[in-house]
Amino acid sequence: MTSTAQAPLSGAGANHPDRLGHVIFIAGAAAMGGFLFGYDSSVINGAVEAIRGRYDVGSAVLAQVIAIALIGCAIGAATAGRITDRIGRIRCMQIAAVLFTVSAVGSALPFALWDLAMWRVIGGFAIGMASVIGPAYIAEVSPPAYRGRLGSFQQAAIVVGIAVSQLVNWGVLKAAGGDQRGKVMGLEAWQIMLGVMVIPAIVYGLLSFAIPESPRFLISVGKRDRARKILEEVEGGTVDLDARITEIETALHREEKSSFKDLLGGSFYFKPIVWIGIGLSVFQQFVGINVAFYYSSTLWQSVGVDPSDSFLYSFTTSIINIVGTVIAMLFVDRVGRKPLAIIGSIGMVVGLALEAWAFSAHLVAGKLPTTQGWVALIAAHVFVLFFALSWGVIVWVMLGEMFPSRIRAASLGVAAAAQWIANWAITASFPSLADWNLSATYVIYTAFAALSIPFVLKFVTETKGKTLEEMG
Repeated sequence: MTSTAQAPLSGAGANHPDRLGHVIFIAGAAAMGGFLFGYDSSVINGAVEAIRGRYDVGSAVLAQVIAIALIGCAIGAATAGRITDRIGRIRCMQIAAVLFTVSAVGSALPFALWDLAMWRVIGGFAIGMASVIGPAYIAEVSPPAYRGRLGSFQQAAIVVGIAVSQLVNWGVLKAAGGDQRGKVMGLEAWQIMLGVMVIPAIVYGLLSFAIPESPRFLISVGKRDRARKILEEVEGGTVDLDARITEIETALHREEKSSFKDLLGGSFYFKPIVWIGIGLSVFQQFVGINVAFYYSSTLWQSVGVDPSDSFLYSFTTSIINIVGTVIAMLFVDRVGRKPLAIIGSIGMVVGLALEAWAFSAHLVAGKLPTTQGWVALIAAHVFVLFFALSWGVIVWVMLGEMFPSRIRAASLGVAAAAQWIANWAITASFPSLADWNLSATYVIYTAFAALSIPFVLKFVTETKGKTLEEMG
């Protein structure tokens, strides 16, 4: 179908702002999984040194405990697409909510290091599921004219989750007298930090009962009337619902239940579009963004920053992350996905290069010299800002909309799994790389940020304003 033929249908939702409030609630509820994704991913930042001390482990073992959740993330992401195609998006959200809850309780009350790692793997599985369910579901219920901004809810929720986790960590640390192993409510502070996630996990589960199933899934299982009602709720009463349903059915008839074998083709195992999705995911992680959220407190302390100040800087970085995400939400449907990605890559190169320069200085009395210290702090915030206003949002939006309908779920699962594997590689390697040469580590991240520019220019196709069915 051509873009011209779809124009009236694509713009229909935009002419009925009365429906927008309802769609915003639906997208926001689904994005609660993103909040948990951000919270669970980042809350460990406040517990790293306490876990090191309690279990008396070195950097290599500690890194594996921190990073092992990402293995669960990769498995959850790789399997979520198939699961959602069989039992529906909503039921998957409910399963993820249960796993988040179990992980929070177990992580707060571990018997030993091995079961702490196990609970983190379970939480990682839930994060991986949420990373696939959220973008796919939001893309499927959103009117095309608003899909970019609504798709941004996932990343917005992630960054809010990160910020809230840092605020909770800071508050618990204060309650414990500045000691990560200090007692709060009969437990060590770090245990409370990890256990608080029970609250948003329960909220996520409850919200999943208040939102409708994806109309595309309903049509795929023969529930045409229910799908029609939901489409009317989200796209407006004057939309030609019969044409809309026929459009979705036509797309579904072109596909079977997507599986990994459907992704095969071309000269390099996967179809080219799948490799592009994998490339977006890998570049998003190889710039080192999660070092800023998993290890920021430890990083700042390693160059002489006071522990309380290091927690504060982690929180201010999270606030900058939110600001950048809001900027992306405002411009993703106006400027487009590709221009924002390129702008973000350029900004990240500048920020990361300055950090590499600053960290190359010799420590004086255990601290960076004043000039390099300020440059490192400002550059870290610049890097996070440009990541948030571009790749942080763009990748999740594009993964939810760039793949042809017949392979969307499976492709999204593979791309999200690649993202988690790349995340694991960065997270597990950072402590050892930092011990080797912190400045050189940031040079590596700078190089990946630079390489992302020609990748976007050559391989990425703009998806702004297109219906999902137009993707193939």
